[in-house]
Amino acid sequence: MTNDRMTKTWLPTVLMGTAAVIGMLSVVVWLQAGSSREITRRVEIPDNALAAFPAGSDALPVDPNVSLSGQYTAGEGKPATDIVGSWPRFRGVNFDNVNTETISLARQFGPEGPAVRWQVKMGEGYAAAAVWNGQVYVLDYDFQEKADTLRCLSLADGKEIWRFSYPMRISPDHGVSRTIPAVTENYVVTIGPKCHVLCLDLRTLEAEKKKYWMIDLVRQYQAVIPDWFAGQCPLIEDDKAIIAPGGKALMIAVDCATGDVLWETPNPRKWQMTHSSITPMEFKGTRIYVYWASGGVVGVSAEDGKLLWETDQWHTRTDSAPSPVIIGEGRIFLSGFYNAGAIIIQLEQENGIIQPRIMKRLKQREFGSRQQTPIFYQDYIYGVRPDKRLVCLDVDGNILWDSGADKFGWGPYLIADGLIYVMDDDGVLTIVEATSRQYRNLDQVKVLSGKESWGPMALVSGRLIVRDMETLACLDISAK
Repeated sequence: MTNDRMTKTWLPTVLMGTAAVIGMLSVVVWLQAGSSREITRRVEIPDNALAAFPAGSDALPVDPNVSLSGQYTAGEGKPATDIVGSWPRFRGVNFDNVNTETISLARQFGPEGPAVRWQVKMGEGYAAAAVWNGQVYVLDYDFQEKADTLRCLSLADGKEIWRFSYPMRISPDHGVSRTIPAVTENYVVTIGPKCHVLCLDLRTLEAEKKKYWMIDLVRQYQAVIPDWFAGQCPLIEDDKAIIAPGGKALMIAVDCATGDVLWETPNPRKWQMTHSSITPMEFKGTRIYVYWASGGVVGVSAEDGKLLWETDQWHTRTDSAPSPVIIGEGRIFLSGFYNAGAIIIQLEQENGIIQPRIMKRLKQREFGSRQQTPIFYQDYIYGVRPDKRLVCLDVDGNILWDSGADKFGWGPYLIADGLIYVMDDDGVLTIVEATSRQYRNLDQVKVLSGKESWGPMALVSGRLIVRDMETLACLDISAK
């Protein structure tokens, strides 16, 4: 590997979130020129009304009154209606990367490994899956059509049910798409590589006109596209899309039904977007959105977007990927790379004002994370630190064990049925007991043959969805 190649590969992140991990699409419908507030509106555009893209340009049309439109294409796949369960967003149902289904999972794979239900070729990237009603939603990039493409696949066999694309010229920079959609019964929201947001009304897919809205965060909010493209994954709560653009607004809430911006959080420090994703938490009866921006960490009111607290005592590069981890009793665990290490923030309330206090700092040799977000499970923290060892910490940041000679990498991990499923860089999946007592490797097998298996995993009804740079696969990891 050349030095130049190494320079391009040691920094990139996935999403989502990873970070998760890895979310997705867009364009903006502007109000008439001269309006005092820029706000999106839902648009209804017929199929095949794909706007022309300026030849040889990587940017959207410069006229703010010109909007791009999306194209819906039906496929042959069918939803797997007999498969229950969901993984509706980055880090799953409860934002913690823990699957709580009661299905028994394999503790050993055997020599043949888990059964491969299906494999699908993907455009270069690390964008991973959300699952809802037997359908798999993943953002892709269609190099032939030069378009960001939201693909809906059958969880049963991987066949494409439909796709929704909009034109976007992108030159790959160690992959393209790397975020995860947010899905509900009515809507799917994505963030594309160049910071375009799409919300598609799923109830209108059979109608002649598909209802959706799009926002260009760069044009409307002066967002700065992070290195290696956007990695922030969107959030939907109470039929509102919650996005952190940076630039003109630190965070925004958009009505999924109308495209109206309901609130904006001021950003006087002009902090920028990172690859980290928004994490909800409850504190003293208040719903708070926690976000790690370029200059620090903030807590925003879920009700009205008011900035409740902030600290600049934790910050690193804008391509930082791990998201905040809520570890109970008003505490937040943050970890990063580039010698950032990790910290524990304790929220304290005095006279109705929330103050963040740095409770503990960990050096990178103790714990840090390159791109995946650690997991808080049964009062312990699990994650892979920069020396590639899987580590277990208590809530005070003390190391209880590490994996020793067993090394992993930048790949994802999740917890289910008392087990940690952890992927390394080369497609090797390992089963580890999720216990604080000791590190115990139960089994491992190679499940992906491509390079950089970094896409965050999703798990529904014993079906584990994994990906490397160019392949999405569904594995049956249920106990036989």
